[in-house]
Amino acid sequence: MPPKLSSPPDPNNPEYQQLRDRINFALHVAFFLCLNSGLLFLSQLWQTPWPWRVWLMGLWFALLVGHALYVFRFARYGPS
Repeated sequence: MPPKLSSPPDPNNPEYQQLRDRINFALHVAFFLCLNSGLLFLSQLWQTPWPWRVWLMGLWFALLVGHALYVFRFARYGPS
């Protein structure tokens, strides 16, 4: 079942902001997985070592963890 909003979309609504951030994180994860699996496939297909691929994947994974921490731990939605 897809996530749903209980009211019409309003960018100032905390529920909408939370859903937007979680969908953005899911897209970030999907793009990370697609690009890195594609690089791995091409590396295996062409039999090239590409040492920079490991650094790219590691740095991007660190950014992905930071994004996850923000979305699921530190983000506050609602009036201050």
